[in-house]
Amino acid sequence: MGIENFIKDALHKPNDYVAYHVGRELAELHPGKAILEGETGYFDLEAFVRAEKCSVVHETSIFNHIKTDWDGPGKESKQSVENSWLNVLWRGHLLDVVLVTYTQRCYPSRHHWVVADNKKLAEAFFAEVCEWSSEVRGEVLVFQDGEWTKNKELFDAIKSATFDNLILRYKLKEEIENDFVQFFRAREFYERYRIPWKRGVLFIGPPGNGKTHTLKALVNQLGQPCLYVKGFKSEYATDQENLRLVFARARITTPCLLVMEDLDSMIDDKSRAFFLNELDGFETNTGVVVLATTNHPDRLDPAILDRPSRFDRKYYFDLPAEAERSAYIGAWNIELQPELRVSEAVAIELAQQTEGFSFAYMKELFLSSMMQWMAMAGGVSTDKIILGQVAQLREQMNVSPKSPALSQ
Repeated sequence: MGIENFIKDALHKPNDYVAYHVGRELAELHPGKAILEGETGYFDLEAFVRAEKCSVVHETSIFNHIKTDWDGPGKESKQSVENSWLNVLWRGHLLDVVLVTYTQRCYPSRHHWVVADNKKLAEAFFAEVCEWSSEVRGEVLVFQDGEWTKNKELFDAIKSATFDNLILRYKLKEEIENDFVQFFRAREFYERYRIPWKRGVLFIGPPGNGKTHTLKALVNQLGQPCLYVKGFKSEYATDQENLRLVFARARITTPCLLVMEDLDSMIDDKSRAFFLNELDGFETNTGVVVLATTNHPDRLDPAILDRPSRFDRKYYFDLPAEAERSAYIGAWNIELQPELRVSEAVAIELAQQTEGFSFAYMKELFLSSMMQWMAMAGGVSTDKIILGQVAQLREQMNVSPKSPALSQ
């Protein structure tokens, strides 16, 4: 049998028969050679090639099916192999890699076959590709729609968030910063005293008060791999299956930060038991720091919120007091052009008048004032504009300085 129609013939077989058919045909084509077959997202051969860890040429006698994705203006298109026969040169060894994509368990899945002179060589190549692909280097590993993707743009975007430009209530910033730094330095201590080296940390508070900025600052400062979960919903898998995928990935990336924003919206009655089992079950989460946030702690089950072995530390991000609002105004004033800055007297007045404002509303106060100043071509002072904006924003918030909700 020739190889010209090898992949086409394979894809004409019933889905349950494709893998067996390819393996058997490869064995007939390459008697005496070792054949390693598998299906895993860790076998990212394209990324391995881009990193110049091996070189690849396509077998020209076979039609090579390559998919091209477009991610938006100014970004390079991304190509991925769907079906192909590749000739690989790795560490002085020649191997063949066959990639075939077909539907299995209701979703498309790419299988691979490595053909090498012996089993040891095939396994060594496979292991090196998977181990290299599993590392997180200068990127954030994002889980969405049931899949992990490496996102360098997201990693670069959060570099501007540091603890230096973060304003929080008294000592909260220092407590959080020291807590995480000490944890990642203390592995030997934990192991010596047989304490599980893992953490669960929950950031709690209304939106717009610094939880996300703090997450970004931690990722930047700690330098640990960051796994960011956008959600457990996907078309081809259940929440429970995706939960297992998330924690399995975290366990092989340790030490790492496993980030889940708005946890209350991600876990429901059906997935809660599975989440708790992954968080605090038989599997060990050594080196995994689960860092979650919630705007609505009342929506979290007490088994998640209150049991110490799951989220053993909780940090509360309340609405900023006058001291924090004053510091925020001062930080903005420094960054503004001189003609846009508010006077010292108005800065003091703003800090007093913005009781009940979150940091997000404080930011909107400055941005909306700047836009109005530009619309008026600088004909009215920033002081006058920004004081007027306070009342408008408060009306949008539909709260008053004495609202009971603000005293909590």
